[in-house]
This record gives sequence, structure tokens and C-alpha cells, in this order.
Amino acid sequence: MKVAIQFVNIPTSEALETYTQGKLKNLEKKYEDIINVTVFFKRENSPKKLGRICEMELSLAGPRIFASSNEKNYELAVKHTISDLEKQLKKRKGVLKPYM
Repeated sequence: MKVAIQFVNIPTSEALETYTQGKLKNLEKKYEDIINVTVFFKRENSPKKLGRICEMELSLAGPRIFASSNEKNYELAVKHTISDLEKQLKKRKGVLKPYM
């Protein structure tokens, strides 16, 4: 699995990259057919104290899977985004059947 992490209009963070890659490794253990992951970290001014956005796009056989979350910190945004991706992958795994 290839991981591409991009920081849009914010400074890069090694700690955030390491945290994200660790979470993605756990996801890869459950779903081996993931080919590529693109992660975007963005910041948006928001009156609700939110504005830390994490977007992830997974490439695998078939259509791509996308999830995004807007939280008060990036770690929480990563956690919620991966949770959304897991739900989509679980649903997809139930639909796809291996052919022998």
C-alpha cells in the first residue's frame, strides 16, 4: 500500500504523519486489497471551533472510496475518517465475493 500525505496551506508535521501511517497500517491488516491512500490535511476558519479537516481517498479494485471529517484537532479527524472508511470497506467486502 502506498501512502501519500499532503498538507494544504498548513505546515507539515512529522508526528501527524507518523500517527496517520500507524492508523493506516492497522486498516491495511484488515483489508489487504488497498492499493493506494491519498490523505489531505486542511485548515478552515470556523466559528464552531472546528476546522481541522482530514480527507482520505482509497484506491482498490473497483470504485474509489472517499471519507472526510471536520474536527477540533487533526488526530480526532484522522480517527473519524478511518472509522468511516472502515464502515465503507466492511460494506463493500460483504458485496464482493471471491470467485474460484
